Amino acid sequence: MRHYAAYGSNLDPARMRAYCPYSPMIGTGWLEGWRLTFAGEDVLGWEGSVTTIVESPGDRVFVALYDVHPNDEKQLDEVEGALAGTYQKLHLRVATLDGDATAWVYVFNGYEGGLPTAWYLAEIANAAAKAGAPADYLDALRARPTKTAMP
Repeated sequence: MRHYAAYGSNLDPARMRAYCPYSPMIGTGWLEGWRLTFAGEDVLGWEGSVTTIVESPGDRVFVALYDVHPNDEKQLDEVEGALAGTYQKLHLRVATLDGDATAWVYVFNGYEGGLPTAWYLAEIANAAAKAGAPADYLDALRARPTKTAMP
């Protein structure tokens, strides 16, 4: 099995089905000792920063676990920018109700900083809700500052 831990907009099961039709969601869990943050605004030239994670003792990030088919992995690597060098793959331990699992994540290949657009942050929060993130996690996510005002 090849597990992938989605933490941003890929928390949305419908989005993942579109990218990886042969890779079922197998559960949810937490990346303990990691923090969700944003990066890349000045590097990528986008309207705002994109999600990434950084090590941060005492923090944790909600994730959805997927059992990824090899063909889907190639597609996901391309979509997530791993092939272009925008993101790198790290293998991390995910804490689940069934015990720890090892999964890969995509981490931005650069420095933390910048703010997401309000639209992008709403997409991430909605995706987390669809994956079953707890209410306190969703509240904290939705309360984060953004570069633009909510529409």
